[in-house]
Amino acid sequence: MSGPEIVHEDELALERWIAPGDGVVFGQACAEPTVLVDALLAQAQEIGGVRAFVGLAWGDRIASEASDALEIVSYGALGRLGRVHGLRVVPCHFSALPRLFAARALPGDVAMVQVSPPDRLGRCSMGVGVDYLADALDHARVAIAEVNDHCPVTAGHWIAWDRFDAAVFSSRPLLEAPRVRPSDIERQIAAHVAALVMDGDTIQLGVGALPEAIMQALGDHRDLGVHSGMISDGVLDLIESGVVTNACKRADHRVTITGAALGSQRLFTALGTREDVVFRPVSYTHAPRTLATAGRLCAINSALEVDLSGQANGESINGRQLGAVGGQVDFLRAAAACGGTPIVALPSTRVVRQLSGPVSTARSDVDWVVTEHGARSLKGLTIGQRTAALRELAGAAHAEALGV
Repeated sequence: MSGPEIVHEDELALERWIAPGDGVVFGQACAEPTVLVDALLAQAQEIGGVRAFVGLAWGDRIASEASDALEIVSYGALGRLGRVHGLRVVPCHFSALPRLFAARALPGDVAMVQVSPPDRLGRCSMGVGVDYLADALDHARVAIAEVNDHCPVTAGHWIAWDRFDAAVFSSRPLLEAPRVRPSDIERQIAAHVAALVMDGDTIQLGVGALPEAIMQALGDHRDLGVHSGMISDGVLDLIESGVVTNACKRADHRVTITGAALGSQRLFTALGTREDVVFRPVSYTHAPRTLATAGRLCAINSALEVDLSGQANGESINGRQLGAVGGQVDFLRAAAACGGTPIVALPSTRVVRQLSGPVSTARSDVDWVVTEHGARSLKGLTIGQRTAALRELAGAAHAEALGV
């Protein structure tokens, strides 16, 4: 079996594959190839003019060690990326990333990928992170693998061993998602969201304290499906308890679809044994043609702010980058198109008179808004009616501060 050049970690000279001015793309969150990223941070100054694209990053070293020699580009300021000096954010829908890589509008000359060891057929699993990286790989000049024997062999997407130009072997636990504990307010919001979810719905939601609270609140539901850009331990809990069966999906029947797994070692171990959780690239998970066949979609999202007309800001507050456009509009529109339930859920204190950042989701794409004070659909409401509904969701004490 032919394959890449095998390089020892201590002898990894990236200048052999990365030229001055190149763009590098690597996996986000738990799929970050840390051995390769550490080498890139250490050698970027020597190579010169390197740009790197990554989505969500939790490691402090990217924020502290990225310098003028390594320009960081992302679709948002998620995790620790908000602390990166000179972070370059490309505001775009998550569904646009494959087209942007194809057009070479994003750094992608060299792809650095964490994978499992090759199987007897010469295939490597991308483990817990397929999403944008699989699409970027289609256009990369060079591919470098970190072959990590802790990386689970997951279902859905493989890379041929001979696609890689170089490989370094490692044996280290994957990065884990920070542990979260939902607050009382988040649990109240979750109860209102759960009341909107119908048995048989296909749900989409993100990661964090509020999504975890929502998944905990769905314990009495039946035959839910999952089609989401990311999954967490909460989704695994719903699968193991029999709540998520994916039985009502027209396509991907009996299968959970995701692009990435953000969670604990328990989740990673389980994914290595399951054929009913399948990883797909963004060009599949967020494509309108795919979402049209995902079943009755309940898209559950959040925002930094929602103003009194229903506009949502998910990116920044007072000039400080905190989030991303992400896949919110992709899924809200898909849910509306299929007669499902598009939801934006957030604490009442985030209902504001005027956004302090950009409009990430237009008011015409926002239907259900949920806070700890209840849930209201804005569909078909006039501006005045929307204002009244959102003041109600803000709660009496906060609504007084909003004026109007």
